[in-house]
Amino acid sequence: MSTPSSRTVTSGRPRDAQLDRAILTATLAILDESGYQGLSFEAVARGAGTSRPAIYRRWPGRAHLALAAIGSRLETPTSPDTGCTLCDLDESISVFLAAYRRIRPDVLVALLAECATDHDLRNQYLETLIEPARGAVARTIDRAVARGNLHPDADLEILLDMVGALVHYLALFGDRHITDTEAEHAVEMLLRGAAVDYEALVAHSRAVERTTTSTESDHRHHP
Repeated sequence: MSTPSSRTVTSGRPRDAQLDRAILTATLAILDESGYQGLSFEAVARGAGTSRPAIYRRWPGRAHLALAAIGSRLETPTSPDTGCTLCDLDESISVFLAAYRRIRPDVLVALLAECATDHDLRNQYLETLIEPARGAVARTIDRAVARGNLHPDADLEILLDMVGALVHYLALFGDRHITDTEAEHAVEMLLRGAAVDYEALVAHSRAVERTTTSTESDHRHHP
C-alpha cells in the first residue's frame, strides 16, 4: 500500500525500485527482530547492501523510513459486508487489528511517540496505520444504517472511533491484542445503544451462522 511516507520525490536520476524494495525489506527485518530502538540508517544500509546517503536521498529520517516500510507490508483493508450487521461489526474489529498483527506492538508505541509531536509525521502515522481501517469500517457502518439496523441519528463518527479505540488502546498501551470474547462483549455494549433492534440483529446473526454451518457440512459430505 502506498503512503505519503513512501512517496518521497527526488530530482535527477530515476529511483531504483529494486533498491527501494531492498531498503524497505531490510527495515522490516530490523523492526521485527530488534524493534524501533534497533533501527538505524547504518543497520538498514548494511542489510540492503547500500549506503546511508542512498537511504537519506529517499527518506529524511528514521520515522519516515519506518512508516514507509510498514506501509509496504500492509494490505488495503476490505470493508466487511456479509449482510449481517452484528457479523460485520465483529469482523470490523479484525480490520482494525490487521495492522497491529503485522507489526510488533512496541514498534508502534515507539514510532507513535516519535511522530506525536511532528504534525506531518503524525498525519503520516494516521494515514498509514489508522485511516485505511477506519475508512473500511465506516463503509460497513454506513451499510448498517442503510439496512435500517442502526439509528440514523446516532453519532456514527463516535461509534466508529469507539470500535477502533477498543483495538488501539490495548495494542498501544496494554501491550496485547483484544480477545475475541472481549470484542464480542464490546460490540454488544455498543450496539445495544446504537441498534434499532439489537435482539433482531442477534437472531439474524445466529441464522446466518446456522446457514453457513449447514452449507459447510453439505460440502464436506457431498464434495
